[in-house]
Amino acid sequence: MELYFLRHGEADWPDWKKSDDERPLTKRGKKEMHEIAAFLVRLKARPNLILTSPLPRAAQTAEIAAEHLEVKCREDRRLAPGFGPAELEELIRKNSAESLMIVGHEPDFTKTISALTGASLKLSKAGIALVDVDLSSRKGRLLWLFPPKVAKN
Repeated sequence: MELYFLRHGEADWPDWKKSDDERPLTKRGKKEMHEIAAFLVRLKARPNLILTSPLPRAAQTAEIAAEHLEVKCREDRRLAPGFGPAELEELIRKNSAESLMIVGHEPDFTKTISALTGASLKLSKAGIALVDVDLSSRKGRLLWLFPPKVAKN
């Protein structure tokens, strides 16, 4: 199974007074996500479904990716902060897709990718990783990892 891990884009608001969970993407974050999504199209990324954390910054990221990749997108509470290998196991079991994109947060994604693959890495904001998961062993192989700067035209 192909499993794409997409971290939400920039959502750093210097004077943010509301709950951290409510932060949306910044203007720069939206622009960067459009660049990443276009890059994924050029890479011929073909997820069957995009699942996203319900937090606004992740949901906006997923919507932009879904628009460019022309694929359905839906929220899944398991992708909220605190996501890990147990939640991933449930997502895989409940979504029998050959290729799945999940959109969420750090440090959850780095820890989960490391647990799957044994790789030492850090997924930057708007970063994307592709892991080939062997469903029988629940182990994965990191195929690639890109920071957002590779998507710049």
